[in-house]
Amino acid sequence: MKNKLVLFVVFALLIGLMAGCGSDKKDDKTDTAANNTSTTTDNSQSATNTDTKTDTTDTKASTTDASKQIGELKVSFVPSKDPSEIITATDPLKDLLKNQLATEGYTVDKVTIDVGTTYEAVGEALTSGSTDIGFIPGGTYALYSDGADVILTATRAGLSNDSDNPKDWNDNKPTKATENQATYYRALFIAGPTKKGQELAAKVNGGEQLTWDDLNSANWMVMSTSSSAGYIYPTLWLQANYNKSITDLAHVVTSDSYASSFARLAGGQADVIVAYADARRDYEEKWTTDLGRKASIWDETNVIGVTQGIYNDTVSASKEAKDSKMTPEFKTALQNAFIAIAATDAGKNVIKIYSHEGYKTAQASDYDNERKAQDLIKSLKK
Repeated sequence: MKNKLVLFVVFALLIGLMAGCGSDKKDDKTDTAANNTSTTTDNSQSATNTDTKTDTTDTKASTTDASKQIGELKVSFVPSKDPSEIITATDPLKDLLKNQLATEGYTVDKVTIDVGTTYEAVGEALTSGSTDIGFIPGGTYALYSDGADVILTATRAGLSNDSDNPKDWNDNKPTKATENQATYYRALFIAGPTKKGQELAAKVNGGEQLTWDDLNSANWMVMSTSSSAGYIYPTLWLQANYNKSITDLAHVVTSDSYASSFARLAGGQADVIVAYADARRDYEEKWTTDLGRKASIWDETNVIGVTQGIYNDTVSASKEAKDSKMTPEFKTALQNAFIAIAATDAGKNVIKIYSHEGYKTAQASDYDNERKAQDLIKSLKK
């Protein structure tokens, strides 16, 4: 009996030891499972973080791409020639600009082109943001520089005549282009084939100085007040030589374009017009075709006054462009695009409508003299 009791106790101890070992193994499994769960949770969190980072990166990339997506780019030209002629000549610019901007990393869905009713209309469109790019003279830019940034200055062929003496232009007709590129041009006072026009030209070619009465007795055609060649610099010339301005002339009409001015000159409604120096080269053929004159424009017109040099036309960008598209990066892309386009045959064919032959980057200070001229014009109006 005693032996049986001892065996029972030993057996009970063995059972207890086995149970303890089993409990340890179970706990180990539980700990392991808990550790595995923790690891899985951490990995899941890590994966979530990775996905979040990926999504952020994709969003940034999408934002960057969106900033280079331009729905519509509006380009406006001033009416220095017949608007329909400008629209026809510049139509190829739409595809040229889209394709060239694509090489700069920008996708432009649509380019639209229009011609403003006046120079001021284009300046106001730039200021309001209803157009994005304006091909405008320096004077117009100076007047509307609060709403527009100049990005390019046009270069054009230099001319065989560049004297400030009008007789030199008449003695060396016709005026021809040279191979030299110029960053400025002059405005000319051009007398036509009317009796008064020939009378004024005869005095100049005879070496006589025109009087204010001579000028004031003529019928004049000028451009709008923001036109550099058609108003501002001619006013400065009158101020310097006669202490007068265009507004002092007794018979003066504002023209809507140089095409209209030459039509009036050929038709005898105007004795004198003011225009950019190579304008007669542009209207040479039309003078004897569309305008119906029998003799050439060089035989029937003469220069009676020459202004100082005028810094060339601008390509200006709106500061208020819609959709905030006019970023510094996009302006740089536009500069590169126009310069590249002007170097191609197709591009040259487009920009010759304004006698432009190329472009160079510009800065606001290039047109400080234009601002001074505008200040003078404003003071004369008071």
